[in-house]
Amino acid sequence: MFHVVKYSGTKEENYKLVLKQLKALIEDEKDEIANLSNASALLNQFLDEVNWVGFYLWKNEELVLGPFQGLPACVRIPFGRGVCGTAVKEEKTMRVADVHQFPGHIACDAASQSEIVIPIYRKGTLFGVLDIDSPIKNRFDKTDEKYLEQFASILSEYL
Repeated sequence: MFHVVKYSGTKEENYKLVLKQLKALIEDEKDEIANLSNASALLNQFLDEVNWVGFYLWKNEELVLGPFQGLPACVRIPFGRGVCGTAVKEEKTMRVADVHQFPGHIACDAASQSEIVIPIYRKGTLFGVLDIDSPIKNRFDKTDEKYLEQFASILSEYL
């Protein structure tokens, strides 16, 4: 059974705890949708000042909405479009301080001001992306990027 934890350490200590929680949640489960669902719920509970946490899965040369926490979202995102599609095209994490300044940003939720997107690979092949939005500009920093990339890496081991 999962219990909500009050994160009271430093940002790095808290992220390290979340990584341990992720492993505990998914290590014995083989179903990828179940694991993605729990992963999005865990991050949504952990992160403050976010309004959307979820996954887009790579299918038929586009990103398709997967498990998430937040308001209803765009269902399909073409390769190279928006922050998610650009992360896939450039094969790297995209940390955007102000989405309104990002060329071609796709506004699924008008409240979103900043975003971080981490590509997820399974056995060297694109699986999808972890996408997190915030109603606060410049919400995500290098520490978030570092640990969210580790989060995505751990998750990919169990997909």
